[in-house]
Amino acid sequence: MGPLTLDRSRAACDRAGDRGASVGRLTRRFWNWLPSSIDRRVRVVAWLSLAFQVVLIGTGGAVRLTASGLGCPTWPRCTADSFVNTPEMGLHGIIEFGNRMLTFVLAIIVIAAFLSVLRYRRGRRDLFVLTLLQGLSIPFQAVLGGITVLTGLNPYVVGAHFAVSIVLVAVTTTLVWRVYRGPRGSLMPAPRAYATLVHVTSLLVAVTVVVGILTTGSGPHAGDNSNPLKPAPRNGLDPELLQHVHSWPAYATFALTLAVVIAAFALRLPRRWPLALLAVEVVQIIVGITQARLGLPEVLVGIHMILAGLLVAAITATVLSLRAPSAVDAAPAERRYGPESVSL
Repeated sequence: MGPLTLDRSRAACDRAGDRGASVGRLTRRFWNWLPSSIDRRVRVVAWLSLAFQVVLIGTGGAVRLTASGLGCPTWPRCTADSFVNTPEMGLHGIIEFGNRMLTFVLAIIVIAAFLSVLRYRRGRRDLFVLTLLQGLSIPFQAVLGGITVLTGLNPYVVGAHFAVSIVLVAVTTTLVWRVYRGPRGSLMPAPRAYATLVHVTSLLVAVTVVVGILTTGSGPHAGDNSNPLKPAPRNGLDPELLQHVHSWPAYATFALTLAVVIAAFALRLPRRWPLALLAVEVVQIIVGITQARLGLPEVLVGIHMILAGLLVAAITATVLSLRAPSAVDAAPAERRYGPESVSL
């Protein structure tokens, strides 16, 4: 090996070393830029996570209510020959493909949420786990959505898809709550009877949502009407009967929520979230009765679905409000976030 070859080798090594050093500096700079404690960036990303989960419920409902569920008739491609919709597919293809693309927007938000808690994951393992659950939900929901298409909009698979979205609303609500209130406290200032009443109410909310999913699966909005000779399947249950069955846990939930609000006032307990829950239920009941009387118009059904997401968010916050941060937890929270941030 001649001197010229050695000089070239040294120059190449130097350039590689410089590139490695530059990458290292950029990596350290990025790591130092990430939040080391909860700040405005973390709060914004947490709220975006919750808001976008509710938005996805609305856009998923729009896909079904516009009969665009098979706008892209296969998965993961939109057609057998294309990953994107084609002009021949019309508005249904645009709606379904657009809904699929929202997955990438959600992925950006979830990655941002994960990175926002990464540096202090040991001190706030709860936030790390909650953002990790969101991240794992993306491929799970994508595959479940693909199964929905490949099974021709099987109502039980469609219902499972919606149920996972509802669970994720609860997860992201918990994320927002923990960002503001700190880790789960060990103190429960509310009497046990009151806490039991709230938990029973939350159980009835879950029952109401599940029965609502079955009711929707039996109704007219199957998500596709492109082939009148082979309509999208329904679950075979009596939709009129299920509408009545759906109302039973809904009215029971309302009655118990009213009892929770009265008890909160009587016991001088925090009542912001019980009142918010009651308000959502009043609107939800009005919309539900109206849509049933008017023959399930698409707009009202879509509003009813979004309100279901808000209902779950409200009951989740109500349950979380049962526990207050202990003295050990609250002091660091106030020092780090400020007293105005602690009182969500």
